[in-house]
Amino acid sequence: MDEKTLNILEYPKILSRLAAYASFSASQELAGSLKPTRSLEEARRRQAVTSEAARLLSVNDTVSIGGAVDIRPLVSLARRGGVLTPGELLNIKGTLVSARELYRVFDHAGDDYPRLSAMAEPLSPGLGLVDAISRCISERGEVMDQASDKLAGIRREVKAAHEKLLSKLDRIVNDSHIAPMLQEGIVTQRNGRYVIPLRADYKGRVKAIIHDQSASGATLFVEPLATVELNNQWQEMILQEQEEERRVLLELSSQVGANAEALTHIVESLAELDFAFMCARYAQDLRAVEPELIMFEQGRPDNHPGSTIRLYQARHPLLDPAAVVPVDLVLDDKTFALVLTGPNTGGKTVTLKTLGLLVLMAQSGLHIPVRSGSALNVFPKIFADIGDEQSIEQSLSTFSGHIRNIVHILKRADRASLVLLDELGAGTDPQEGASLARAILSNLIQRGITCLVATHYPELKTYAHSTPGAINGSMEFDLKSLRPTYRLNIGLPGRSNALLIAEKIGLPASIIEDARSSTSPEDMRAEDLLDEIHNQRDMARIDRAAAENERIEAEKIKKELADRLATIEDERRDVLEKARVEAEKRISDLENELSSLRKELTKARQPLQALEKPRESLSELREKTIKPVERKSEMTLPKTGLRLGERVRIRSLGLDGVICGVSSEDVEVQVGSMRLRTRQDEIERRSSAPVVEKPVEPPSRSFSGTGSTMAPSPGMEIDLRGQRAEDALIAMERYIESAYLAGMPFVRIIHGKGTGKLRQVLRDALRASPHVTRWEDGLRNEGGEGVTVAHIQAD
Repeated sequence: MDEKTLNILEYPKILSRLAAYASFSASQELAGSLKPTRSLEEARRRQAVTSEAARLLSVNDTVSIGGAVDIRPLVSLARRGGVLTPGELLNIKGTLVSARELYRVFDHAGDDYPRLSAMAEPLSPGLGLVDAISRCISERGEVMDQASDKLAGIRREVKAAHEKLLSKLDRIVNDSHIAPMLQEGIVTQRNGRYVIPLRADYKGRVKAIIHDQSASGATLFVEPLATVELNNQWQEMILQEQEEERRVLLELSSQVGANAEALTHIVESLAELDFAFMCARYAQDLRAVEPELIMFEQGRPDNHPGSTIRLYQARHPLLDPAAVVPVDLVLDDKTFALVLTGPNTGGKTVTLKTLGLLVLMAQSGLHIPVRSGSALNVFPKIFADIGDEQSIEQSLSTFSGHIRNIVHILKRADRASLVLLDELGAGTDPQEGASLARAILSNLIQRGITCLVATHYPELKTYAHSTPGAINGSMEFDLKSLRPTYRLNIGLPGRSNALLIAEKIGLPASIIEDARSSTSPEDMRAEDLLDEIHNQRDMARIDRAAAENERIEAEKIKKELADRLATIEDERRDVLEKARVEAEKRISDLENELSSLRKELTKARQPLQALEKPRESLSELREKTIKPVERKSEMTLPKTGLRLGERVRIRSLGLDGVICGVSSEDVEVQVGSMRLRTRQDEIERRSSAPVVEKPVEPPSRSFSGTGSTMAPSPGMEIDLRGQRAEDALIAMERYIESAYLAGMPFVRIIHGKGTGKLRQVLRDALRASPHVTRWEDGLRNEGGEGVTVAHIQAD
């Protein structure tokens, strides 16, 4: 990758921000050395790792490398025979404990995060170093008695010698003959030897060795001869203790050195995992998503290189997310060159840098701040000429600096390259500059090189309009506020608003008119036509928005009416059904009375002919009440003519049912005790006559070799709004499995819009689900991006 381009596009600033998320120096080094890859497979792998890390953190945001440090310098010292200090050994222990904890995380959930689990393989515990260091070194960094039997024995002897020494000194201090000669009745230390404070006046009165004196000279710190041997014994024991401690540390260091290679792999693995977590946390803060990285598509017309640039709501990652204006940078299948025009400070340069920087980030494995569904190619070469290249030392003017860069770019660029040129041809005579800019752009297009060019030359607008593969684009400018809006319009060239802006600012009208008269009529007509196109486009946009709002409102009213009608019909059926049940009960009571009366008449040997007529009347009433209440079929769906109560078949499921609800796009079908909502094109009409609802036996679906029947439906949708990502994942997985077992064609998952974090986690899980063939955003009347429609795998 061209280093100069990386600096021009401010890629090092991205790495600097990424490095701020590092937990230790090893992963910080990885961030500092990160470079965009030229390989599509490697870029996809990096993106997948970041997505896995983001999904893991959304479920468990406490996952990290803990208190790990970069122990590779310590391991290197131990390998060369060096002795590590207790504190350094504790650093090694802490790093190994962190590695062990992280290994357990992936050992339990490795199937959900295969790439991260593979990276965590070297973290497998088993070196024995943690136990060895814990047995020998305390948390305060001291070598413990249990480190060795010899050390424990030496320390017992040190303690005994120390107590014997202090006991002897206490007797001397408290001796009635010596006490008056002491400055204080205390025992202190000088140069590692225990001494007593003797008044200088009594020098020579006590047999002792002088080790020090006070600043005033009034006190001498002396070691009585009676304690010299005890002091010597105590010092010897301390030296033995230190020697044994050093031997213990040397033994532990040797063990570290013997496992140097494994320890180095552990640190490298921790650094890779921490780097993945860094990328994920940076993506969360940027509100970034994984882009779709695709191959160059061969065979497109007009010398098209097959490149794809499809960025929705793209934001520059270094600008304040609250202030930056997102742009839709989308080139169709016929376009690979964009000529960008517009006012100064209008956002042309930022747009170029946004594209270049997002491509670099995507190829580095970083998620990019765009809307889901954005797609890019992996460009092996990216070149940019943006900014002032003036240099006094090299005797370069602005124009010369730009031309030198362009010469370099033209020599190295090919059909798989991305070229970004700002102010092409600027810094020289306008006529020559325009001709040169047109020739350079023509060369790039003829060679099939994907490029974005920002310019003020009107000649390039005309060239882009008439050249296959090229298209105009412009940055909007608000003439009322005289400020740029930073919105990108692809398909329309920018307008030259110089005269209008000058007029609004207050330049005298005579000067404005003089300028207009000096402008060629063709240019003025072109500008007027362009103004008219922009005005018509603005009006069309307003009208389209108004029509869309009216359509949404009409759909809303239509749905409310359909729901109200369905509710009224349900209420009517409930009332009539209650009446039917009550009638059945009363008929049953009358039948019981007739039966009792018939028995009594039989016993009394009376004729039964008088009961025949009431019995027949009851039979007729019984037949009428047996029939369940049917839905009225007068309410129809205007587009299809489907009627409530009509028998239909759901093609994808092969199930028959009765229509019990309709909307503008969906149909609700009662299948036995289960209600299914499906698209209208899935409905096959069976009979126009209303039918009695009967349970329908679904086709059997076998699992694990058994012929079990289809499971009951879990419902057509699940609402996960407000749930934590971990709980939502568990609920969705159970729901998808139930929907699969029930043979449902598709389901709706309601997650809301919000920041998009929950949606991303759920869609990553859907992508990995064996029961889901594909998923898509919900329709506008279903909730749009706040709903995901998942299509279930057919049996």
